[in-house]
Amino acid sequence: MTAPRTPKPARQKPKSAPEAKAVAPREKASLHPRNRHQGRYDFPALIKSTPELAKFVIINPYGKESIDFASPEAVRVFNRALLKAFYGIAHWDIPADYLCPPVPGRADYVHFLADLLASHNAGEIPRGAAVKVLDIGTGANCVYPLIGYSDYRWHFLGSEIDPTAIASAKAIVQSNGLNKAIQLRQQANRKQILLGLLEDGERFDLTMCNPPFHASLEEATKGSQRKWRALGKADPKRKLPVLNFGGQAAELWCEGGEARFVTQLIGESAQLAGQVLWFSTLVSKASNLPAIQAALKKAGALHSQVVEMSQGQKQSRFVAWTFQTEAQQQAWRQARWIRKDQKDTAPL
Repeated sequence: MTAPRTPKPARQKPKSAPEAKAVAPREKASLHPRNRHQGRYDFPALIKSTPELAKFVIINPYGKESIDFASPEAVRVFNRALLKAFYGIAHWDIPADYLCPPVPGRADYVHFLADLLASHNAGEIPRGAAVKVLDIGTGANCVYPLIGYSDYRWHFLGSEIDPTAIASAKAIVQSNGLNKAIQLRQQANRKQILLGLLEDGERFDLTMCNPPFHASLEEATKGSQRKWRALGKADPKRKLPVLNFGGQAAELWCEGGEARFVTQLIGESAQLAGQVLWFSTLVSKASNLPAIQAALKKAGALHSQVVEMSQGQKQSRFVAWTFQTEAQQQAWRQARWIRKDQKDTAPL
């Protein structure tokens, strides 16, 4: 007798895999420890201090509040909110078509420069008006002096070749009552960077610079288009901004690009060796470092270093150099950073 056939259970359809959610990248994961912009932005707090930001806040593909970083107007208002909330800058604006820099990355450069000074000051960051910083190409935004004064009370001289940028920076300084802490000066000779800029007897503890990146207007245009498309790739239908470089051309490109600008800066710095303790400049392209280091050797720099920085996915660095011996650096420190009541007990 044949055993009754047991019916096979109905074949179950495989469960569909749960829809994968976009995972947000770690934001600003490697910022300097003293950088105020750790973690995600608190948009409710930013909107409270700058209500106009509200209309620019969106929900990004990761379900988080953000802004459209491909929108120049949104970025400008966002920067205004950050500067007000974190640095007490009540009034900030720039003309259309001028660079609107990311504040967290700019703050990192300032903090690492503070570490550079501390490394030659028994680990203590020199603060206050005794520290003078030259910001080469301060731009219409004046961001480096605003951050440096807010965090360390350093005093700044910002240089520029563009009269519109100078006027914008002056308006920011004056409207925030910072005339005593931040001064602006136009470089009259567009072919020079440092030469003809400083007055006899002026001394600066630091120089800083964000040099032009591109070697031509065409290269700058293509680079900006790539940036906008990368920022807007989540929405291919979005209309990209019309690129009008106007006054910001000098901020974006110069003949020979970053490598030529920095090597010229190094050459000129050798002629002002006694007026500045540490020169520095950002270097966007790591491939330019060998040429820059060769220029430093040729100029006779006694000490130099490359300081790597990282803002999330972006890698950057700056090069710093000095023409002063260790003894001269110590004498500089004694004369400028140490209060009179400390000098008697300061180590030799």
